[in-house]
Amino acid sequence: MKNIKMRLLFFIGIASLFTVNISYAQVKESNNDIWLHYFGKNMITEKFSFSFEATMRYANGFSEKQQYFIRPSVDYQFTKKFMGSVGFSHYNTYSYGNPAMNKISIPENHFWIQGTFVHNSGQLKITHRLRDEFRYVGVAKAQSNGDLEIDHYDYRNRMRYMLLFNYPLIKREDATKLFALFGDEVFVNIGSNAGKTFLNQNRLIGGVGYNFDKNHQMQLSYIHQNIWNFTNTFQESNPTVRLTYVTNFDWRK
Repeated sequence: MKNIKMRLLFFIGIASLFTVNISYAQVKESNNDIWLHYFGKNMITEKFSFSFEATMRYANGFSEKQQYFIRPSVDYQFTKKFMGSVGFSHYNTYSYGNPAMNKISIPENHFWIQGTFVHNSGQLKITHRLRDEFRYVGVAKAQSNGDLEIDHYDYRNRMRYMLLFNYPLIKREDATKLFALFGDEVFVNIGSNAGKTFLNQNRLIGGVGYNFDKNHQMQLSYIHQNIWNFTNTFQESNPTVRLTYVTNFDWRK
């Protein structure tokens, strides 16, 4: 219980941190988002797996495209509790909202390394995930005719830490069918080209999931997403519904 209390204090600290940071943003916007999300893990050997993640995100219902990404990775299970991953992500973030944070669609490619540590406290499953992203973000520049086009790519470094709790609600034959999830993920800008804001994003997460069998799972989550732009002149606070489909296959069999 002491560890759980410490983690709850961590959440409160993160919430206080991004609340203070909001006060410095000059423009604030809110969008009601819907995210359609897929994550698949494929065991290749006893230690190695290949994962693929993809999403399509919409702003203000389905009226505006917000963002899509694809994210393949290779994973290695070092111990029962710790897994390391190396991956690549390709994003495209659209111009959405009124006012819009981006005037045109912004592409991004980045490589990343990640460590995931999972342990249990009674029936509570606790996941810690730390990711270091080496980002190349498209930068728009006005052309001679006045139109904006992607002129070059800036290198930016970002760290992400997620703390996620998973608790079984309904079990059948010792297998979890329905479970609750709650957590927080914070994104911080680091390095020499970190921009004017320490925080890039924060996501407070809560929801439920259902295991159809050992290979297929659905999750329905509410996420409150806060985003700060690179110059810390614009901040979004977005109530978000995310529908996630998860697959887990063992190709050794």
